[in-house]
Amino acid sequence: EVQLVESGGGLVQAGESLKLSCVASGFTSDDWAIGWFRQAPGKDREGVGCINNSDGRLYAADSVKGRFTISGDNAKKTVYLQMNSLTPEDTGVYYCVDALGSCTEGDFGSWGQGTQVTVTS
Repeated sequence: EVQLVESGGGLVQAGESLKLSCVASGFTSDDWAIGWFRQAPGKDREGVGCINNSDGRLYAADSVKGRFTISGDNAKKTVYLQMNSLTPEDTGVYYCVDALGSCTEGDFGSWGQGTQVTVTS
């Protein structure tokens, strides 16, 4: 079973940065993909980005392009979400998810527990 654990969330002011981590265990090959989602209070979960470890492809939602950067460390089975120029609209619980080897197929497996990001004005 693939397990994912997020960390790095916190309380910051607008304009500050945070770096989230998602540590995965249970992958049996290097052909893994991990997505990032977020959920604001009262709203549906929305995709933020994704990384395909197999080919190095990176994806990011239009709302965060230019501010958020996804990267991965295959040796550590860890994916990072560097978030810069944060705004209150970025507030929410951030989750990583097993994208079942592909960021483009839209199929997901295990989810992490989430990490809270709060951005104040």
